[in-house]
Amino acid sequence: MRSMLLATAALFLSAPALAEDNAMTAAPELTFERVFASPGLDGPSPRQAKLSPDGRFLTLLRNRESDRERYDLWGYDRTTGEWRMLVDSEALGTGRELSEDEKMQRERARVGSLKGIIDYQWASDGSGVLVPLDGDLYLARLDGSTLRLTDTEESELNPALSETGEYVSFVRDRQLWVGAVGSEAAPVTPQEDNENVRWGEAEFVAQEEMARLTGYWWSPQDRRIAVERFDESEVGVVTRAAIGATGTRVYDQRYPVAGSANALVELFVMDPGGGNRVKVDLGEETDIYLARVDWAPDGSALYVQRQNRDQTVLDMLRVDPATGASEVLFTENAAVEDYWINLSDNYQWLDDGSLIWWSERDGFGHLYRYADGEWTQLTQGDWMVTKLVGVDQQAGRVYFQGTMDDVLAQQVYGFDLDDPAAIERLTDPAFVNSASMDSKAQTLLVSRSKPDQPTQSYIADTSGQRLTWIEENALDGQHPYAPFLAGHRAPEFGTIEAEDGTELDWKMIRPEMEPGKRYPVYYYHYSGPGPQVVQRNWSAPLEQAIVDRGYIYFALDNRGSANRGVAFEQPIYRGMGGVEVRDQKAGAQFLKTLPFVDPDKIAIDGWSYGGYMTLKQLQADPGLYAAGVAGAPVTRWELYDTHYTERYMGTPQDDAAAYAAASAIPNAAGITDPLLVIHGMADDNVVFENATEVIAAMQEANVPFEMMLYPGYTHRVSGERISPHRYNTMFRFFESHGVIPPE
Repeated sequence: MRSMLLATAALFLSAPALAEDNAMTAAPELTFERVFASPGLDGPSPRQAKLSPDGRFLTLLRNRESDRERYDLWGYDRTTGEWRMLVDSEALGTGRELSEDEKMQRERARVGSLKGIIDYQWASDGSGVLVPLDGDLYLARLDGSTLRLTDTEESELNPALSETGEYVSFVRDRQLWVGAVGSEAAPVTPQEDNENVRWGEAEFVAQEEMARLTGYWWSPQDRRIAVERFDESEVGVVTRAAIGATGTRVYDQRYPVAGSANALVELFVMDPGGGNRVKVDLGEETDIYLARVDWAPDGSALYVQRQNRDQTVLDMLRVDPATGASEVLFTENAAVEDYWINLSDNYQWLDDGSLIWWSERDGFGHLYRYADGEWTQLTQGDWMVTKLVGVDQQAGRVYFQGTMDDVLAQQVYGFDLDDPAAIERLTDPAFVNSASMDSKAQTLLVSRSKPDQPTQSYIADTSGQRLTWIEENALDGQHPYAPFLAGHRAPEFGTIEAEDGTELDWKMIRPEMEPGKRYPVYYYHYSGPGPQVVQRNWSAPLEQAIVDRGYIYFALDNRGSANRGVAFEQPIYRGMGGVEVRDQKAGAQFLKTLPFVDPDKIAIDGWSYGGYMTLKQLQADPGLYAAGVAGAPVTRWELYDTHYTERYMGTPQDDAAAYAAASAIPNAAGITDPLLVIHGMADDNVVFENATEVIAAMQEANVPFEMMLYPGYTHRVSGERISPHRYNTMFRFFESHGVIPPE
């Protein structure tokens, strides 16, 4: 057992300096300004690597040295071994401002800060690539020519090429449009008078919480299209004042808060021209979630995942695309009582009609095969499959990503369907790895990093053997991070025990220390369900800048966070702001036992759920922390959206006591430790009302606190100038309250 005692001993014995050979070389101080400047200190950060349908070209989006947030489309010819830019975003782009709808979609996809090309799609014949840019669509061909497909003031949302590549489709003005490539597109869904009705888009909670960003799906051979229609008329309105630097715009945003009405979602199937439209039978109950939609490989059926409002039952529907009639193929239930179903994209329908499926039914996320009405478990053990990477149907081989070797360092694995117990690791366990594959699972695209190596990416064969680098990103003398290597400090990892004996992983980076002196701690936390903060990956520049200032960096994954199984996540059910607070408290108490930690100088910082947690931690344990930063905090869960909040808390109508206990408002007046509240004044996710409620409560109680607001910024308060401003503000706040390194 990895005990707290052993972890503490390891701290005393470890030597955290990365570059001991360079110990005599003085490194410049790593400032927040440099961390967020261009070129990025992580090195090149390619996105969306894809293989062309014929496998000849590897394409990706590559950011510029002069502007780390601007991406262009590049291609690598595997026959010649040469890279070239396929689309220059500045040369082709118009600079036209995006529509509000597209800005909000980008926020939902977490790419709101990026510029240039953020997405693309290969034509099925490999002749070109569909590129959305500045709200319009282009077809970039491999001969260097570019065909402009649209030129409008409106943005074309959710653009796609049909399965054969004959048609281009997109959403404009609340309708789905389709046209032959090179011809004018036309709407194929009705123009409805009700402005709350939209066709071909995903509703807000699907985009924000369900990882479903589209609302239409082409069938194989372009025979039919499945199209979502949603009506937000019954969804409550949040009047959102997007307060900017030079003015304020007011939006009446349809935002379904916990316990309120969701959008009414329907699904239709139609021909590419809009004809022969039939409504899919989603069942008598309309208060459901349309979780996933997929076509059978031969187009003979449409498969729809229907989730109940409580998120405890998921039905797989088989739909006849000619009539819309449906039947329940199978039902997935929550793994245990007082738990929920985590939606997943880790499944694939096979040509023989069977299904590779991810489920937590045995307490951990594993792969199963469903064939002829029977289930076969393919993987098992006290570890998690985190991603289905690919299925080679011809060879009968499955590839996945998981925590089989180390929960802090995911690897990529493969096994044969005939012998699933014989799992083969395909990646280097010294790295945290992730991967994707081409549609036939013939080539791996692997990304990896470790604490002393920024993210690398490469192409590998199905045995894991590297064929060529996509981006080696070597930490050599030319790397942007090279000037700071001499001062780089390596992270240390360990565990402590929660109150019930559960092991909690932590990460720590120590600055260069003088014997006998005690140092302040910057304690980062997210704490909510979902993200796993503690991993053995590269995350150096920001953390190193904090350590350079003389602070110990510390983070801990509490119960409720991901990738440790059902029993690890379940304690958060109907109890937000409880078990997480106690686990993070255990982290603080552990820190106070260390002889190099100043027990009176532990400062906490969190954003979003982490901001909420800062408030709850300061309320629960006055005096435990020296100061706290609450960034964009949810302060009352009745203000947050349905799908996220109700998954863990139920509804306010069903469990008012749980909501009352979880709220950060009633005990706001009890905060006695220094508090800094930060919020973007145009936040459309954790709306600004969350901040104003806790601010008002503290003001009414005459409780002092500090505040930094960012006009015009949404939930993402970041950028080359804004990010250093935010972090400098935080550390000035810490310093003003005595959370400073020893002299």
